[in-house]
Parts: sequence; C-alpha cells; structure tokens
Amino acid sequence: MGEAKASTRPGDVVLKGKLEMPIKGLDQAIRKMKELERAVAALDGDITSVSFDPNDPQSIELAIQQMETAIDERVGSYSKNDMVEGVVVELKERYRQAILDRAAAGRAAEESGS
Repeated sequence: MGEAKASTRPGDVVLKGKLEMPIKGLDQAIRKMKELERAVAALDGDITSVSFDPNDPQSIELAIQQMETAIDERVGSYSKNDMVEGVVVELKERYRQAILDRAAAGRAAEESGS
C-alpha cells in the first residue's frame, strides 16, 4: 500500500502510493445496474396483447395472468435482481390496474347502452 512521510512542518503528513483498497460491492452494483438496463430495454415497446370479457371475472384474471407471464418472460433471469424486481412489480401493478379499469369501463359502457 502507500507510505506516509513527514513533511517539513510539524503535524503535516504527505501520503504517497496507490490506492489499493477495493470498494466492496461496487462490482455487484455495476452488474445489477447493467442487468436493470437490459431488463428495461426488454420491457420497452409492446409487451403483449390481451383480450377479456369485462363481465367475466375469470376472463379478467386470465388476462392479468397472461400480462404478468409476458413480463416475466421478457425479464427472464434478471428477475432475481432486486432492482429489476422493483420495476417488474410496479409495471405489473400498473398494467393490472389498467386491465381492471378497462373492464370497469366496458361494463359501464354496456350498462349505459342497454
């Protein structure tokens, strides 16, 4: 490692040498960030298309499951990365809510049309 030398003034120390202290966890953080970047790129664009009957709760649930499966397939092995997992959970919830909102809108449209 480096060495310390006394300077001409009392109390001053000059440090020379290379920094040989590894930054723990930096490699892992860099790997996780690269995986996050790849996962986000995989989720960019159209992920899947689902169809459902707004009056059939089972059909709605199946559409949600299809959407979640499509997301999981896109992120693949990156899903074990906690950073990716956070994005995936948020994305699934957002799309789940969008499906539920469309189902409610479909039911409302049918009721007002009847």
